[in-house]
Amino acid sequence: MTNQQFMSEMDRLENILFSFALRLTRNYEDAQDLMQETIFRAYKHRDKFAMGTNFKSWSSTIMRNTYINRYRKMKSRKHVNEPVESFLFAVENKSAIANGGEMNMRMEELEDKLRQISEIYSVPFLMFYRGYEYKEIASYLNIPIGTVKSRIFLARKKLKALIGERPAAL
Repeated sequence: MTNQQFMSEMDRLENILFSFALRLTRNYEDAQDLMQETIFRAYKHRDKFAMGTNFKSWSSTIMRNTYINRYRKMKSRKHVNEPVESFLFAVENKSAIANGGEMNMRMEELEDKLRQISEIYSVPFLMFYRGYEYKEIASYLNIPIGTVKSRIFLARKKLKALIGERPAAL
């Protein structure tokens, strides 16, 4: 596809693609950005467009995929709505002492609950928790993988039941 053919096709579909971008983003400025990114990507990959196929579908697919990729990227980033000045404490060279008392108490409570369930369930569960794969656990305990999965599932179920029996807080 030549530059002139590409531009004439894009001019013909500009309003349709922009309305699609507005439906995706629900924001005028974001729709403009998405439209610009789509045109750029379509132009960059115009040699991959097969003549005789539907240009509108091809460019709409590029737009949809661009939107989805941008959405995933934004979702994985942490956004802060406060000005940077509010976070100056993070770059100051003051150290604080971490208090692990509450976490230590919770770990002791969890270890107590693990001792209450049978070793046949707790060993595979702890190995899985520590990062061993099902195959490794099965070979170490000399049992089938299905049994390992079953025991881990049952250990979780038993732990949930035991954790649910917590005494009422005072």
